[in-house]
Amino acid sequence: MKHIHIIILTTLVVISGIGCKKGYLDRPSQSQISADNFYKTTSELRLATASLYGGPTWGVWHQEACLQLGDILSGNGTRQWISDWQQLYTRTITAGNSVMQGGWKGLYNLIGQCNTVINSIQQKADKTISDADKNAALGEAKFIRATAYYYLAMMWGAVPIIEDNSKLIQDPLVKRNIVTDVYKFVANDLTFAAQSLPVTDEKGRVTTWSAQGMLGKVYLTMAGLGQGNGTRNQSYLDSAIKYAGNVCNKSGLNLLSSYYNLFRSQYNDNPEALFALQWATGASVSWEEGNLFLTYSPSGDINPQRNGAWNALTPTYDLFLNYSANDTVRRKATIMLNGDYYPELNAAGGGYKSGGQSMKKHIIGNEKDNNTPTMTYTASIEHDAVLRLADVYLVYAEAILGNNGATANTEALKYFNKVRTRAGIDPVTTINMDSVLKERRVEFAFEGQYWLDLVRLSYWNPVKAVNILNNQQRVSFSYDKGTVTPDKPDPAVVPATIASFTLQLPASELTADPRLAEAPVPYY
Repeated sequence: MKHIHIIILTTLVVISGIGCKKGYLDRPSQSQISADNFYKTTSELRLATASLYGGPTWGVWHQEACLQLGDILSGNGTRQWISDWQQLYTRTITAGNSVMQGGWKGLYNLIGQCNTVINSIQQKADKTISDADKNAALGEAKFIRATAYYYLAMMWGAVPIIEDNSKLIQDPLVKRNIVTDVYKFVANDLTFAAQSLPVTDEKGRVTTWSAQGMLGKVYLTMAGLGQGNGTRNQSYLDSAIKYAGNVCNKSGLNLLSSYYNLFRSQYNDNPEALFALQWATGASVSWEEGNLFLTYSPSGDINPQRNGAWNALTPTYDLFLNYSANDTVRRKATIMLNGDYYPELNAAGGGYKSGGQSMKKHIIGNEKDNNTPTMTYTASIEHDAVLRLADVYLVYAEAILGNNGATANTEALKYFNKVRTRAGIDPVTTINMDSVLKERRVEFAFEGQYWLDLVRLSYWNPVKAVNILNNQQRVSFSYDKGTVTPDKPDPAVVPATIASFTLQLPASELTADPRLAEAPVPYY
């Protein structure tokens, strides 16, 4: 298995030499670390796990696949001039698609590095380090490994489970494991993390609430897996209610008061960010070691060095229609319309007036706007969240809704409406699956989430999931003084089927490892 083999086996040392602000992300150089001279103190364990939060560990997935698979594939956005992105948009994906290959490669790179840290702690951690400290470090690494496997299962279904990189030396050719076992593996890692991580930690570190929130989301997904008949497994729904409910009712955490501020660098690692990626900045940061989302900017005028606006994403008319007339805060924080004014972008130059439609989320302005002279357009200082408290709130509400057509359950409405009222939207008195899906779509647009929501739906209500894709107005649009004009339908868009919800395996992987084409096997 060429890519997994190379990526994982070469991850003998995880710690990156990237420099960043003082704190837990200060990392020693690789030359300073070996299995024999590291993992001797709790501080060194913390340095090892710090390397898993960002930088090159996440860079490939983050830049090459996250928004492309989460938001272009799902119909939230488009970029016409990049052919492999257009394949996602039109559902004409080939086995050689670079986004698909980058997603696979990036996630297994991340898993390989997590494995190295986990196995090194288990085998090399000094006996003077307490079990609590060892388990907390293992909990961080297992939480991040579980997140990577969750993405793999959601995108590809059955995939190889690899825990020990060294085993690939003896047998580099591996089979896929059945999807139920992949999710079981994810749940096991997250359960360990939930039991081992602290209640609080320094900013940016995951806690038990991060793990329990993710566990709630995973159990909600597992509840529909293999059902296909319009109902979900109640036992798994109950587990989702338990873990998401713990976060909602016992963590003491609250939503950030301003939705708009969630995506401004001044609010990095706010309490709502249960898991956010940590990025270095500066001219010395190499490609895909930093946050590259500023390359999706609509204009170099609002970027550091007035450069790098290469891949602006255009929101679809279908996404635009999901914002109600009163949902102006989330809309303006997420997508720019022609004529929108943003005083915080290029503030020293008088702000920025949008000249068209584009993604706004993650576009945080230039180095002066962020008071960071070393910031570059390939190293944004935004710590973008992978899991937010609002996500857990909506998971909790959906799990309570469960197999009911609708619910007015007090707990479900309480947390569902917290998300709405924070955005300035009136609360509702009942929710159903349509309202949950719509709320999630507008809340998390351009955060790589919507495709995951559709896949989760396809597990237990495939007809509804397919119809959502096929009924989308998957076109761009123009906007002028309140008048919205959708473009003509794109005849290249291929109708969706249930098979559309599982990506094919990358051609390069199948060539290197023909056993991937064989029927998946149990892991447990």
